[in-house]
Amino acid sequence: MKAISLQSGSNGNCIYVESNGVKLLFDAGISGIQAEKRLASHNIDIRDIDALIISHDHSDHTRCAGIYHRKYGITIYATEETIDAAYRCQDLGKISDIAFFRPGDKLRFDGVSVETIPTPHDATEGSAFVVSSGGKRLGILTDLGHVFDGLDKVINSLNAVFLESNYDPEMLEHGTYPAYLKQRISGPAGHLSNMESAELLQSADCDRMKWVCLAHLSENNNRPDIALETHLNILNGGLPLYTASRYAASDIFNI
Repeated sequence: MKAISLQSGSNGNCIYVESNGVKLLFDAGISGIQAEKRLASHNIDIRDIDALIISHDHSDHTRCAGIYHRKYGITIYATEETIDAAYRCQDLGKISDIAFFRPGDKLRFDGVSVETIPTPHDATEGSAFVVSSGGKRLGILTDLGHVFDGLDKVINSLNAVFLESNYDPEMLEHGTYPAYLKQRISGPAGHLSNMESAELLQSADCDRMKWVCLAHLSENNNRPDIALETHLNILNGGLPLYTASRYAASDIFNI
């Protein structure tokens, strides 16, 4: 199994996962041209993608879903309420091929399964994901709301993970955001802080977990070096750590 973060953050999210010949995209928050070029830099043709799976309705995850479908012929997987909510806030254009699921369902693609995990994030029917194939398990765990019951068990079952590490509490507290937005980010339907992410990773099986890519870092309330330092201090360097860029594709991560 291999994975690439094409971009991660409030300015747009998209992750590529490939296993057993199945090629999947998770979220469509970057333009079709960006996704096509960033995949091509790794010798991957976006027209070979088997499915686009949408986590929730916020625009940094959905804004270009219609383009991916119409321009590249990619089938979209999402909950019906997610699509309805996305259309209420933005113009996705015509989408004629949607496979609906409910949070908690398991999606299957020729030997690859995708577990959809309901999240308490302030979205309409939000989901996190675990991709499984050939005994390997990859988590795509962002926009989580808070560390909800059972999340530690999910972490312990994984071989690798893209994990939300959105903000540094001191940077958020002393930053320029209005009070209501600070409360939203740090509240039970917002995002995980660096410390919450690191403490959650304490439940990981260090022999099983091959790498962790910290994702969805805030532009204004976090920095990659701060996120990494927090995790290294709490985890004592026990896991291979990376950060997903807000502006570019990552290298290929292998499991």
